[in-house]
Amino acid sequence: MAMSYLTSLTCSSCEREYPATIPQTVCQLCQAPLLANYALESARRHLNRDALSQKPHGMWRWAELLPVGDPKYIVSLGEGDTPLLHLPAIGREINLPKLYLKDESRNPTGTFKARGLAAAVSKANELGISKLIIPTAGNAGGALAAYAARAGLQACIVMPRDTPRANLAECRIAGAEVITVEGLISDAAQLASEKSRQEGWFDLSTFKEPYRVEGKKVMGYELAESFGWELPEVIIYPTGGGTGLVGMWKAFAELEALGWLEKTNLPRLVSVQATGCAPVVQAFSKGADRCEFWQDARTIASGLRVPKSYADRLILRCIRESQGIAIAVSDEEMLSAQRWLASREGVFAAPEGAATLAALSQLIRNGWITPDERVVLFNTGSGLKYI
Repeated sequence: MAMSYLTSLTCSSCEREYPATIPQTVCQLCQAPLLANYALESARRHLNRDALSQKPHGMWRWAELLPVGDPKYIVSLGEGDTPLLHLPAIGREINLPKLYLKDESRNPTGTFKARGLAAAVSKANELGISKLIIPTAGNAGGALAAYAARAGLQACIVMPRDTPRANLAECRIAGAEVITVEGLISDAAQLASEKSRQEGWFDLSTFKEPYRVEGKKVMGYELAESFGWELPEVIIYPTGGGTGLVGMWKAFAELEALGWLEKTNLPRLVSVQATGCAPVVQAFSKGADRCEFWQDARTIASGLRVPKSYADRLILRCIRESQGIAIAVSDEEMLSAQRWLASREGVFAAPEGAATLAALSQLIRNGWITPDERVVLFNTGSGLKYI
């Protein structure tokens, strides 16, 4: 029996609809990302938010609002329901008593990528897709390798040669084929696309299939639930490919449509990038609706070394709709924030996660955030993966 309210897919640009019953990639007309639609009016009548809260913990307690129709195809390693940690020590130091951190390092494979790949691999499993390929800066590859192994599917991971060793090791030990390339994730994406066309691999590149974002959106559901079905005033999020940012903004719209929010004020989204690779920041500051390809991208935060997201328009739209902002921080600021977070709060964050704390310091200095606001930082992975 079908358990999902999934109905179709819609192009995020031209709004053409596509069936969700067959494999889909991007819009055939304009090549923009596709987003999943759900029968939210029907879900509003039949689903109860409090009943969902009582289900066994994990991402799949939201299954009715996720894309897999038959539960036998779900591939899970226990992802989701990561802790929302209050940061009292740092909060006292910067006069921000309502400071929190959503710690995504507690996911399987140690990063938030587990959410998106759990959803994408599960849907691929349901659609009968057996060969999955992904270009990665590191952590998405490790997640695909793990979930493909769990599902008994083939996985091919294409990554830059200087990807952190932990990412290479986790892909190989899970039995995935690993290909390294000179250059950046954009170079890996080119090779993955070629192999997809020539050898029949299904490409799980960021926003070139519609379901990774569905796994990421659950972070937004969890956040609302943690705050008593309200939302914080500010979310600070590290942005490479942008699935988490776009996914949460989608989640908030769905929660509004379901009537589950106690208050309808939505958070301001802060997109954080590295000064050595800041295409979103550059486009935002120029008032552009597309990003330019960032030449010679360099940063210690491999997840932020994305010269141009395929969903750049969506990312910029979400930031602006939320009345948010995009800012860049240096590698030195990330490392300093990483030490600060570990020494004060006991959280060893990935550089990408530490970047959000560095960005917060900037925002407080310029008065963009006030002491009475609830602010959530996102740590997207464990610092242990970068040793």
